Amino acid sequence: MTSTSFHVRRGQRSWRGIIVAALSVGVLVLPACAGSRVAGEKEQQGNSSGASSGTIPVLNLATESDAAMGSLVSYNPFAPQQTVRTWLFEPLMQQSSLDCKVVPWLATGYTWESPSKLVFTIRQGVKWSDGSPFTAKDVAFTYNLTKKYPAIDLAGVWNDSFGAKAKSVTADGDKVTFEFEGPAVTKFPYLIGQKIVSEKEFASVGDPAKYISKNPISTGPFKVASYNGRRLELERRPDYWQADKIKVQKLVLEGNYSTNANQAAAKLKTGELDFYSGEIPNPDKAFVADDPKTNHVWYAANGLTVLAPNLTQKPFSDVKFREALAHGMDKQSATDKATYGLMKVASQSGLPLPEKDDLLPAKYPADSTVIPFDLAKANQMLDAAGYRKGSNGLRQDTDGSPIKITFSVQAGWIDYEAMADELTSNFRKLGLDITENKMPPEAVDQQKKTGDFQLMINYMGAGCDYAHGMGATVSTAEIPDKTTIKGNIGRYTNPAVDKAIGALAGATDEAATKEQVGVLVDAMMTDYPVLPILYAPARAIWRTDHAVGWPTAEDPYANPQDQPLVWITHLTAPSSK
Repeated sequence: MTSTSFHVRRGQRSWRGIIVAALSVGVLVLPACAGSRVAGEKEQQGNSSGASSGTIPVLNLATESDAAMGSLVSYNPFAPQQTVRTWLFEPLMQQSSLDCKVVPWLATGYTWESPSKLVFTIRQGVKWSDGSPFTAKDVAFTYNLTKKYPAIDLAGVWNDSFGAKAKSVTADGDKVTFEFEGPAVTKFPYLIGQKIVSEKEFASVGDPAKYISKNPISTGPFKVASYNGRRLELERRPDYWQADKIKVQKLVLEGNYSTNANQAAAKLKTGELDFYSGEIPNPDKAFVADDPKTNHVWYAANGLTVLAPNLTQKPFSDVKFREALAHGMDKQSATDKATYGLMKVASQSGLPLPEKDDLLPAKYPADSTVIPFDLAKANQMLDAAGYRKGSNGLRQDTDGSPIKITFSVQAGWIDYEAMADELTSNFRKLGLDITENKMPPEAVDQQKKTGDFQLMINYMGAGCDYAHGMGATVSTAEIPDKTTIKGNIGRYTNPAVDKAIGALAGATDEAATKEQVGVLVDAMMTDYPVLPILYAPARAIWRTDHAVGWPTAEDPYANPQDQPLVWITHLTAPSSK
């Protein structure tokens, strides 16, 4: 298992869902802090068996996490293909990649007693769906099961992915203790996202990845009511540990919309679908404009889309050339064309702003980190760096040889193609001889492995595991090899950056995290290893005639795409007034 970021596309989707090391837990992040953490001003634990006012009879959803429904029925969270990936099983904690706040879930708090020892306090009073009590022993059992069967250790607990591997996971009373062989703070977001299973169900099933679970024992807010191979109905559990927060009586999931945006749009318009996390081209025009009071869209900043030069090849090996390109990119136009104006131009710092403003070193005010488009300045910088134009109006390398650039573009990824077309036009105005080579995404992936390319568009992780999020783009350890795609496709090397990434594994307080992230920011701002274009989104498109309380840009309490278990506890029926 590698600690790298890569992209998964379904059909012609134009936005990538990031998966770190094949992690599908929907939690990607954290600046770990010492001491016991409980998110929120006041934790509310609900034990009501009945839904109170604001009841929502039925909610129809199409989320990408549940887009793999098929004829094989299995509710096993370890299975490669699951009938449903959310709603039944729960993690220890929830963490939003947007603001990095940790929300207590099956665990009520945690303490880093040292960078190599982590202790969770497990929630009391939780019941499995068969009525048996949930205990700390189930938690320890789950993680030890992933030790016995390494293929299901997607959180990397028992290997050196994301930090030092674990020595032991033990339960004592309401505490579960993880002891690692060395600093492992960077494992936290992956570790807390592991879905916890019942020892009663899984103790005797053999290899969990091969187990077919048709009658799951789970802790989540819903249980299976019916499934016909395409439509899954889940019903609310009245004995759920926070049942008073679950107003939805029935969830209806259909997983076939991720490759059919037109069908999703049509059902959203008629009210047959309440929420969709796929992409609808120009959703403001195609959906919101029909009824702005009811129809809504929010694309939250969930990463960065960047222009990635190959730093081992001329002229991209020259930081002055890369800096000039940063000023010669009309990122606003590229962003508008690629995302219909829904996203913002990204900061050169590598951090999503303004959410992560507080991590910027003082010498980089937030408004100074977005490189403005200035063709005149870019031309002057290229001239000053020795890349002058020849008699044909095209720029030459510093040795007088012609510069010819091939821009590798993932064909069929409409957002990437739109950005590439705009940037190619910009660079030609700088006198650069640049040609786009649109090829199958698999061919571009092969170039990432071999390094046989000059320029391409890539994804840069954000979140709060900065070592393996933004750090993956600049870490020497993340340079791809011939068999594995890793984050540092540009082959950037910087010993100070590598040292900072290593130090993050032991950073148990916010000050230490900020200090090391500052090293990464400094490298982004001065070395230009990649050139950010726009913030990549977590998508949410929804209606408010059946339910209100969804996360929005004005109230971003959860990542709309990755934290459905959080936002389902906030939904209530709209007021009848």
